[in-house]
Amino acid sequence: MLVGGALLASTSWSQTFDAKARALDGDTVAVDFRLLGVDAFERGQLCRRVSGCWQCGKAAQDFAANALRSKAATIRLVPSSSYGRPVAVVTVDGADLGERLIRAGLATPQASYLRDDPARLRAYSAAFASARKQRAGAFAGDWIEPSRWRHGDRLSCER
Repeated sequence: MLVGGALLASTSWSQTFDAKARALDGDTVAVDFRLLGVDAFERGQLCRRVSGCWQCGKAAQDFAANALRSKAATIRLVPSSSYGRPVAVVTVDGADLGERLIRAGLATPQASYLRDDPARLRAYSAAFASARKQRAGAFAGDWIEPSRWRHGDRLSCER
């Protein structure tokens, strides 16, 4: 597993954390991480364009999966958790995965989680402004904040 390998590549790296894990097979364990300061559209979430509703949540998942596929990821844990999962900054090929998701119009920045990281807040805010200006991804039409969607708000095409 490339992500796990990246975590263990440095012999000086040592940190423990609590997380729900699952076995991929007998000797491979996977742990989910939340991205710091990023709220991506949920897997089942729809967004609306002029042509109709589309699976923006699935698009966000596919974007992240493609970014991680066959590449080493650097995962930097931060001292917090969200929804019972560790929180991390994930970098792939030198690019911040959260910033890439935001710039693609598939996630929104979460400023309240970035108070201790003003440089990342500026980068995420600039990526968000760029996505909105270019009408990238969900920003080409109507969408609901992922946090509101998780609480039951839906576009009319999702009802």
